Amino acid sequence: MQHRIIVLGAGYTGAIAAGRLAKRLRREDVAITLVNAEPDFVERVRMHQLAVGRHLKPRPFSEMFAGTGVELKLAKVTGVDVDCKTVTVLDANGAEELEYDSLVYALGSGWNDQGVPGTTEHAHQIASRPGGLRLRERLAGLDAGETVAVVGGGLTGVEAATEIAEARPDLDVVLAARGGLGDWLSPKGSRHLRKVFDKLGITVHEHAAVAAVQADRIATADGTSIPAAVTVWTAGFAVHPIAKATTLEVTGTGQIVVDRTMRSVSHPDVYAIGDAARVMGPGDKPLRMSCASGVPTAWQAADAITGRLTGGKLPNVPIRYYNQCISLGRKEGLIQYVTADDRAVRATLTGRVAAVYKELICKGAAWGVANPKVIPTRRRPVVRELARAGSAAGAPA
Repeated sequence: MQHRIIVLGAGYTGAIAAGRLAKRLRREDVAITLVNAEPDFVERVRMHQLAVGRHLKPRPFSEMFAGTGVELKLAKVTGVDVDCKTVTVLDANGAEELEYDSLVYALGSGWNDQGVPGTTEHAHQIASRPGGLRLRERLAGLDAGETVAVVGGGLTGVEAATEIAEARPDLDVVLAARGGLGDWLSPKGSRHLRKVFDKLGITVHEHAAVAAVQADRIATADGTSIPAAVTVWTAGFAVHPIAKATTLEVTGTGQIVVDRTMRSVSHPDVYAIGDAARVMGPGDKPLRMSCASGVPTAWQAADAITGRLTGGKLPNVPIRYYNQCISLGRKEGLIQYVTADDRAVRATLTGRVAAVYKELICKGAAWGVANPKVIPTRRRPVVRELARAGSAAGAPA
Protein backbone atom coordinates (compact mmCIF):
# COMPACT_ATOMS: atom_id res chain seq x y z
CA MET A 1 0.00 0.00 0.00
CA GLN A 2 1.11 3.55 -0.71
CA HIS A 3 1.94 5.85 2.19
CA ARG A 4 -0.68 8.61 2.02
CA ILE A 5 0.65 12.14 2.42
CA ILE A 6 -1.81 15.03 2.50
CA VAL A 7 -0.62 18.62 2.29
CA LEU A 8 -3.15 21.22 3.42
CA GLY A 9 -2.74 24.60 1.76
CA ALA A 10 -0.86 25.55 -1.40
CA GLY A 11 0.73 28.85 -0.53
CA TYR A 12 4.51 29.17 -0.73
CA THR A 13 5.12 26.55 1.96
CA GLY A 14 2.52 23.95 1.06
CA ALA A 15 3.26 24.01 -2.66
CA ILE A 16 7.01 23.79 -2.07
CA ALA A 17 6.61 20.91 0.39
CA ALA A 18 4.41 18.93 -2.03
CA GLY A 19 6.79 19.44 -4.93
CA ARG A 20 9.86 18.57 -2.86
CA LEU A 21 8.25 15.37 -1.55
CA ALA A 22 7.28 14.35 -5.10
CA LYS A 23 10.87 14.79 -6.25
CA ARG A 24 12.33 12.71 -3.44
CA LEU A 25 9.92 9.79 -3.07
CA ARG A 26 8.95 7.13 -5.60
CA ARG A 27 5.44 7.44 -6.97
CA GLU A 28 4.69 3.79 -6.46
CA ASP A 29 5.44 4.17 -2.75
CA VAL A 30 3.52 7.35 -1.86
CA ALA A 31 0.29 9.10 -2.76
CA ILE A 32 0.67 12.87 -2.35
CA THR A 33 -2.51 14.96 -2.27
CA LEU A 34 -2.37 18.76 -2.19
CA VAL A 35 -5.59 20.36 -0.92
CA ASN A 36 -6.28 23.99 -1.79
CA ALA A 37 -9.39 26.08 -2.30
CA GLU A 38 -8.04 27.98 -5.33
CA PRO A 39 -6.83 26.48 -8.63
CA ASP A 40 -3.72 28.61 -9.00
CA PHE A 41 -0.81 29.83 -6.92
CA VAL A 42 -1.18 33.22 -5.22
CA GLU A 43 1.94 35.35 -4.74
CA ARG A 44 0.90 36.71 -1.39
CA VAL A 45 3.91 39.02 -1.18
CA ARG A 46 2.50 40.91 -4.18
CA MET A 47 -1.00 41.64 -2.91
CA HIS A 48 -0.19 45.34 -2.53
CA GLN A 49 0.66 45.35 -6.25
CA LEU A 50 -2.60 43.59 -7.08
CA ALA A 51 -4.49 46.19 -5.05
CA VAL A 52 -3.26 49.07 -7.23
CA GLY A 53 -4.19 47.30 -10.46
CA ARG A 54 -0.94 45.65 -11.49
CA HIS A 55 -1.15 42.42 -13.47
CA LEU A 56 0.13 39.28 -11.78
CA LYS A 57 1.19 36.29 -13.84
CA PRO A 58 -1.27 33.38 -13.47
CA ARG A 59 0.29 30.13 -12.22
CA PRO A 60 -2.24 27.26 -12.46
CA PHE A 61 -1.47 24.30 -10.19
CA SER A 62 -2.61 21.95 -12.96
CA GLU A 63 0.39 23.08 -15.00
CA MET A 64 2.83 23.38 -12.10
CA PHE A 65 2.31 19.84 -10.85
CA ALA A 66 1.69 18.12 -14.19
CA GLY A 67 3.81 14.99 -14.36
CA THR A 68 4.95 15.16 -10.72
CA GLY A 69 2.52 12.64 -9.27
CA VAL A 70 0.97 15.25 -6.95
CA GLU A 71 -2.82 15.05 -6.98
CA LEU A 72 -4.51 18.43 -6.61
CA LYS A 73 -7.75 18.48 -4.62
CA LEU A 74 -9.64 21.73 -5.12
CA ALA A 75 -11.54 22.04 -1.87
CA LYS A 76 -11.84 24.02 1.33
CA VAL A 77 -10.54 22.36 4.48
CA THR A 78 -13.32 22.36 7.09
CA GLY A 79 -11.87 20.11 9.77
CA VAL A 80 -8.96 17.92 10.87
CA ASP A 81 -9.18 14.95 13.24
CA VAL A 82 -5.58 14.22 14.18
CA ASP A 83 -6.56 11.29 16.40
CA CYS A 84 -8.46 9.49 13.63
CA LYS A 85 -6.02 10.85 11.01
CA THR A 86 -8.69 12.29 8.73
CA VAL A 87 -9.30 15.61 7.01
CA THR A 88 -12.77 16.90 6.12
CA VAL A 89 -13.02 19.01 2.97
CA LEU A 90 -15.79 20.70 1.04
CA ASP A 91 -15.72 20.91 -2.75
CA ALA A 92 -18.21 21.38 -5.57
CA ASN A 93 -19.59 17.89 -4.94
CA GLY A 94 -20.09 18.37 -1.21
CA ALA A 95 -18.27 17.21 1.91
CA GLU A 96 -15.65 14.46 1.80
CA GLU A 97 -13.37 12.79 4.32
CA LEU A 98 -9.74 12.07 3.39
CA GLU A 99 -7.49 9.68 5.30
CA TYR A 100 -3.76 10.22 5.71
CA ASP A 101 -0.66 8.54 7.07
CA SER A 102 1.37 11.76 7.17
CA LEU A 103 -0.12 15.25 7.23
CA VAL A 104 1.61 18.50 6.28
CA TYR A 105 -0.39 21.38 7.75
CA ALA A 106 0.27 24.57 5.76
CA LEU A 107 -2.98 26.52 6.06
CA GLY A 108 -1.05 29.64 6.99
CA SER A 109 -2.59 32.85 8.25
CA GLY A 110 -4.99 35.64 7.41
CA TRP A 111 -5.44 39.19 8.55
CA ASN A 112 -5.82 39.99 12.23
CA ASP A 113 -8.30 42.70 13.18
CA GLN A 114 -6.82 42.74 16.71
CA GLY A 115 -10.34 43.08 18.08
CA VAL A 116 -10.48 46.75 17.13
CA PRO A 117 -14.11 47.93 16.76
CA GLY A 118 -15.22 48.59 13.20
CA THR A 119 -12.26 46.90 11.53
CA THR A 120 -14.16 43.93 10.11
CA GLU A 121 -16.98 46.15 8.85
CA HIS A 122 -15.01 49.04 7.39
CA ALA A 123 -11.37 48.11 6.75
CA HIS A 124 -9.79 46.39 3.75
CA GLN A 125 -7.09 43.72 3.97
CA ILE A 126 -4.38 42.50 1.59
CA ALA A 127 -3.56 39.19 3.28
CA SER A 128 -5.42 37.30 0.54
CA ARG A 129 -6.26 37.63 -3.15
CA PRO A 130 -9.98 38.28 -2.53
CA GLY A 131 -8.97 41.07 -0.16
CA GLY A 132 -6.54 42.52 -2.66
CA LEU A 133 -9.16 42.45 -5.43
CA ARG A 134 -11.77 44.16 -3.25
CA LEU A 135 -9.31 46.88 -2.35
CA ARG A 136 -8.36 47.31 -6.02
CA GLU A 137 -11.99 47.91 -6.92
CA ARG A 138 -12.39 50.40 -4.07
CA LEU A 139 -9.22 52.32 -4.89
CA ALA A 140 -10.20 52.53 -8.56
CA GLY A 141 -13.41 54.31 -7.53
CA LEU A 142 -11.71 57.02 -5.46
CA ASP A 143 -11.57 60.60 -6.69
CA ALA A 144 -8.45 62.75 -6.60
CA GLY A 145 -7.75 64.24 -3.19
CA GLU A 146 -9.45 61.49 -1.19
CA THR A 147 -7.54 59.88 1.68
CA VAL A 148 -6.33 56.31 2.09
CA ALA A 149 -5.27 55.37 5.61
CA VAL A 150 -2.93 52.40 6.06
CA VAL A 151 -2.93 51.01 9.60
CA GLY A 152 0.24 49.19 10.63
CA GLY A 153 3.88 50.24 10.45
CA GLY A 154 5.41 46.83 9.72
CA LEU A 155 6.67 45.49 6.41
CA THR A 156 3.19 44.97 4.93
CA GLY A 157 2.00 48.44 5.91
CA VAL A 158 5.12 50.16 4.58
CA GLU A 159 4.90 48.33 1.25
CA ALA A 160 1.17 49.00 0.91
CA ALA A 161 1.46 52.72 1.67
CA THR A 162 4.33 53.31 -0.75
CA GLU A 163 2.75 51.21 -3.52
CA ILE A 164 -0.54 53.11 -3.29
CA ALA A 165 1.16 56.50 -3.08
CA GLU A 166 3.32 55.79 -6.13
CA ALA A 167 0.50 54.33 -8.24
CA ARG A 168 -2.03 57.00 -7.23
CA PRO A 169 -0.18 60.27 -6.60
CA ASP A 170 -3.56 62.05 -6.79
CA LEU A 171 -4.60 60.47 -3.46
CA ASP A 172 -3.59 61.49 0.05
CA VAL A 173 -1.96 58.48 1.73
CA VAL A 174 -1.66 58.30 5.51
CA LEU A 175 0.15 55.67 7.60
CA ALA A 176 -0.73 55.11 11.26
CA ALA A 177 1.97 53.18 13.15
CA ARG A 178 1.83 51.93 16.73
CA GLY A 179 5.56 52.65 17.10
CA GLY A 180 8.02 54.85 15.25
CA LEU A 181 8.33 54.64 11.47
CA GLY A 182 10.92 51.99 10.67
CA ASP A 183 12.02 51.75 14.29
CA TRP A 184 13.18 48.15 13.69
CA LEU A 185 15.64 49.28 10.97
CA SER A 186 19.22 50.49 11.20
CA PRO A 187 19.71 54.30 11.33
CA LYS A 188 20.60 54.33 7.62
CA GLY A 189 17.59 52.19 6.74
CA SER A 190 15.25 54.35 8.80
CA ARG A 191 16.56 57.53 7.16
CA HIS A 192 16.02 56.11 3.71
CA LEU A 193 12.49 55.00 4.56
CA ARG A 194 11.60 58.49 5.77
CA LYS A 195 13.17 60.00 2.66
CA VAL A 196 10.98 57.85 0.39
CA PHE A 197 7.86 58.59 2.44
CA ASP A 198 8.55 62.31 2.17
CA LYS A 199 9.16 62.03 -1.57
CA LEU A 200 5.85 60.23 -2.07
CA GLY A 201 3.99 62.67 0.16
CA ILE A 202 2.86 60.08 2.71
CA THR A 203 1.73 61.53 6.04
CA VAL A 204 2.87 59.45 9.01
CA HIS A 205 1.21 59.30 12.43
CA GLU A 206 3.76 57.66 14.73
CA HIS A 207 3.02 56.11 18.14
CA ALA A 208 -0.63 56.14 17.10
CA ALA A 209 -2.43 52.96 18.13
CA VAL A 210 -5.72 52.78 16.26
CA ALA A 211 -8.65 52.21 18.63
CA ALA A 212 -11.57 52.26 16.19
CA VAL A 213 -12.33 52.20 12.46
CA GLN A 214 -15.33 53.97 11.01
CA ALA A 215 -16.63 54.20 7.46
CA ASP A 216 -14.94 57.55 6.84
CA ARG A 217 -12.17 57.78 9.46
CA ILE A 218 -9.97 56.06 12.01
CA ALA A 219 -9.60 57.03 15.65
CA THR A 220 -6.40 56.61 17.65
CA ALA A 221 -6.12 55.74 21.33
CA ASP A 222 -5.29 59.35 22.24
CA GLY A 223 -8.52 60.59 20.65
CA THR A 224 -7.11 61.80 17.33
CA SER A 225 -9.52 61.44 14.41
CA ILE A 226 -7.97 60.82 10.98
CA PRO A 227 -10.29 61.12 7.95
CA ALA A 228 -10.12 58.15 5.57
CA ALA A 229 -12.22 57.32 2.53
CA VAL A 230 -10.55 53.89 2.58
CA THR A 231 -8.79 52.14 5.46
CA VAL A 232 -6.24 49.39 4.74
CA TRP A 233 -5.58 47.19 7.78
CA THR A 234 -2.12 45.59 7.94
CA ALA A 235 -1.65 45.28 11.71
CA GLY A 236 -0.49 41.69 11.93
CA PHE A 237 -1.64 38.20 10.98
CA ALA A 238 -3.75 35.54 12.66
CA VAL A 239 -3.23 31.83 12.01
CA HIS A 240 -5.95 29.67 10.49
CA PRO A 241 -8.30 28.58 13.32
CA ILE A 242 -8.62 24.88 12.43
CA ALA A 243 -5.48 23.72 14.30
CA LYS A 244 -6.71 25.24 17.55
CA ALA A 245 -9.90 23.19 17.28
CA THR A 246 -7.92 19.91 17.22
CA THR A 247 -6.06 18.00 19.95
CA LEU A 248 -2.72 19.16 18.56
CA GLU A 249 -0.51 21.02 21.00
CA VAL A 250 -0.75 24.66 19.97
CA THR A 251 0.27 28.02 21.36
CA GLY A 252 -2.18 30.59 22.66
CA THR A 253 -2.33 32.10 19.17
CA GLY A 254 -3.12 28.75 17.56
CA GLN A 255 0.28 27.92 16.06
CA ILE A 256 1.22 24.23 16.12
CA VAL A 257 4.19 23.49 18.38
CA VAL A 258 6.84 21.59 16.41
CA ASP A 259 10.36 20.26 16.86
CA ARG A 260 13.32 21.19 14.66
CA THR A 261 12.11 18.89 11.87
CA MET A 262 8.70 20.65 11.82
CA ARG A 263 7.07 17.61 13.42
CA SER A 264 4.24 18.16 15.89
CA VAL A 265 5.41 17.50 19.44
CA SER A 266 2.04 15.91 20.28
CA HIS A 267 1.19 14.03 17.05
CA PRO A 268 4.29 12.72 15.24
CA ASP A 269 2.43 11.98 12.00
CA VAL A 270 1.64 15.71 11.62
CA TYR A 271 4.08 18.32 10.33
CA ALA A 272 3.35 22.05 10.42
CA ILE A 273 5.10 24.66 8.28
CA GLY A 274 5.01 28.36 7.58
CA ASP A 275 2.82 30.70 9.60
CA ALA A 276 0.91 27.72 11.04
CA ALA A 277 3.95 26.50 12.99
CA ARG A 278 5.64 27.74 16.15
CA VAL A 279 9.26 27.38 15.06
CA MET A 280 12.14 28.38 17.29
CA GLY A 281 15.03 30.08 15.52
CA PRO A 282 18.43 31.47 16.54
CA GLY A 283 18.61 32.86 20.05
CA ASP A 284 15.68 30.61 20.97
CA LYS A 285 13.32 33.18 19.45
CA PRO A 286 10.22 32.18 17.47
CA LEU A 287 10.43 32.88 13.75
CA ARG A 288 8.22 35.69 12.52
CA MET A 289 5.37 35.05 10.12
CA SER A 290 6.87 35.62 6.68
CA CYS A 291 7.81 33.99 3.40
CA ALA A 292 11.45 34.20 4.51
CA SER A 293 10.62 31.99 7.50
CA GLY A 294 8.12 29.73 5.80
CA VAL A 295 10.06 28.44 2.80
CA PRO A 296 12.91 26.90 4.87
CA THR A 297 10.34 25.18 7.10
CA ALA A 298 8.81 23.58 3.99
CA TRP A 299 12.23 22.26 2.95
CA GLN A 300 12.84 20.98 6.46
CA ALA A 301 9.52 19.16 6.74
CA ALA A 302 9.74 17.55 3.29
CA ASP A 303 13.28 16.34 3.95
CA ALA A 304 12.32 15.04 7.40
CA ILE A 305 9.38 13.05 6.02
CA THR A 306 11.61 11.68 3.28
CA GLY A 307 14.32 10.74 5.76
CA ARG A 308 11.93 8.98 8.11
CA LEU A 309 10.19 7.03 5.35
CA THR A 310 13.37 5.96 3.56
CA GLY A 311 15.72 5.47 6.50
CA GLY A 312 17.87 8.39 5.41
CA LYS A 313 19.34 11.30 7.30
CA LEU A 314 17.12 13.81 9.03
CA PRO A 315 17.69 17.49 8.22
CA ASN A 316 19.62 19.48 10.78
CA VAL A 317 19.95 22.83 9.05
CA PRO A 318 19.34 25.80 11.35
CA ILE A 319 16.81 28.31 10.02
CA ARG A 320 18.18 31.83 10.19
CA TYR A 321 17.65 35.27 8.69
CA TYR A 322 19.93 37.22 6.36
CA ASN A 323 17.99 40.31 5.34
CA GLN A 324 14.61 41.98 5.15
CA CYS A 325 13.60 42.87 1.58
CA ILE A 326 11.22 45.81 1.39
CA SER A 327 9.67 47.21 -1.77
CA LEU A 328 8.87 50.92 -1.65
CA GLY A 329 6.85 51.15 -4.84
CA ARG A 330 8.28 49.95 -8.16
CA LYS A 331 11.27 52.31 -8.30
CA GLU A 332 12.55 52.25 -4.73
CA GLY A 333 13.47 49.58 -2.25
CA LEU A 334 15.29 48.85 0.98
CA ILE A 335 17.33 45.77 1.82
CA GLN A 336 18.07 45.71 5.54
CA TYR A 337 20.71 43.14 6.47
CA VAL A 338 20.11 41.45 9.80
CA THR A 339 21.65 39.04 12.29
CA ALA A 340 20.65 35.39 12.36
CA ASP A 341 17.90 36.25 14.85
CA ASP A 342 16.56 39.13 12.72
CA ARG A 343 18.11 42.19 14.37
CA ALA A 344 19.17 45.02 12.06
CA VAL A 345 22.87 45.65 11.41
CA ARG A 346 24.42 48.71 9.79
CA ALA A 347 24.57 47.33 6.25
CA THR A 348 21.75 48.21 3.83
CA LEU A 349 21.00 48.50 0.13
CA THR A 350 18.73 51.33 -0.98
CA GLY A 351 17.25 52.89 -4.07
CA ARG A 352 16.82 51.32 -7.49
CA VAL A 353 19.34 48.55 -6.81
CA ALA A 354 17.33 47.48 -3.76
CA ALA A 355 14.10 47.54 -5.79
CA VAL A 356 15.65 45.21 -8.39
CA TYR A 357 17.01 42.97 -5.60
CA LYS A 358 13.57 42.65 -4.02
CA GLU A 359 11.96 41.91 -7.38
CA LEU A 360 14.48 39.14 -8.03
CA ILE A 361 13.75 37.63 -4.61
CA CYS A 362 10.00 37.63 -5.34
CA LYS A 363 10.47 36.14 -8.79
CA GLY A 364 12.86 33.53 -7.42
CA ALA A 365 10.39 32.45 -4.73
CA ALA A 366 7.57 32.13 -7.26
CA TRP A 367 9.81 30.29 -9.73
CA GLY A 368 10.79 27.81 -7.05
CA VAL A 369 7.13 27.05 -6.36
CA ALA A 370 6.10 26.93 -10.02
CA ASN A 371 8.90 24.63 -11.20
CA PRO A 372 9.01 21.63 -8.85
CA LYS A 373 10.51 19.35 -11.54
CA VAL A 374 13.35 21.52 -12.83
CA ILE A 375 16.12 20.45 -10.44
CA PRO A 376 16.46 16.67 -10.82
CA THR A 377 16.64 14.60 -7.64
CA ARG A 378 16.87 10.84 -7.27
CA ARG A 379 13.63 9.41 -5.93
CA ARG A 380 14.26 7.11 -3.02
CA PRO A 381 12.25 3.99 -2.12
CA VAL A 382 10.14 3.94 1.01
CA VAL A 383 11.14 1.33 3.58
CA ARG A 384 7.88 -0.49 4.23
CA GLU A 385 8.59 -1.19 7.88
CA LEU A 386 9.29 2.47 8.56
CA ALA A 387 6.20 3.58 6.68
CA ARG A 388 4.04 1.14 8.65
CA ALA A 389 5.60 2.23 11.91
CA GLY A 390 4.90 5.84 11.12
CA SER A 391 1.29 5.03 10.27
CA ALA A 392 0.50 2.95 13.34
CA ALA A 393 -1.12 4.73 16.25
CA GLY A 394 0.92 7.88 15.69
CA ALA A 395 4.14 6.03 16.49
CA PRO A 396 7.36 7.81 15.49
CA ALA A 397 8.83 6.48 12.27
